[in-house]
Parts: sequence; C-alpha cells; structure tokens
Amino acid sequence: MSTTTTPRPTRALPPLMSLSDAAAERLRALYEGGQQGKLLRIAVNTKGCSGMAYDLKWADAPGPGDEVVTDKGLTVLVDRKATLFLIGTTMDYEVKPMSAGFVFVNPNEKGRCGCGESFHV
Repeated sequence: MSTTTTPRPTRALPPLMSLSDAAAERLRALYEGGQQGKLLRIAVNTKGCSGMAYDLKWADAPGPGDEVVTDKGLTVLVDRKATLFLIGTTMDYEVKPMSAGFVFVNPNEKGRCGCGESFHV
C-alpha cells in the first residue's frame, strides 16, 4: 500500500526587517553625511538584564556573515546569527525630549528589562 501526500503550501515568511519612514529618513541623512560609503550592520548580542541587546555598528561592505536587507531604497546589513531573532522586526527612529535613536519593534520579543536596554525571546 502506498500513500501519496500532497505537499503543503508554504507560507511566505515576513520580511527579515523593514524601516519605518522616520528610520529611513534618519538613515538616509547618515548615509549622505558623516557615514557616506558605509552601511549599518545590526546584530544581537548577549548582554543586559534580559539577556539580549541590539548592536549597531558601521561596516564598509557586506561580510560573509551578513544578510543584505533593502527597504525604502536603503540597505542595512543583518548579522546572519541574529536573523531568527529579528524576523518581522521594524526599525524605527524616535526623538524624545532627552534622547533620540533607533528603536526596534520586534514581534519576537517576549519581554524587556526595566531600563529597556535588553530583551528576551
């Protein structure tokens, strides 16, 4: 007796990362200004109260361990080791009265520490 199984249709994965309009505007200004010719690399490192933290650094070019993400005409690099933690994440840029910076809206986060510097999945 043989059985034939029909392959299940695969679901489309959400994009690895996307940029909000505010993040794209700020990143474009950085790329056209002091960081001209560089690319932003996003990684996740083990640190902080909750165990993981976003790590942003400048790179001259994509490396062998980078995923290249393009959104709104801009390119960012994502460390391949961080991809499972970042699928579906939106990078935003917030300006508050006492600070400004990139923030991440990550659907994979299960919680954050009290100071907001680290997260866990």
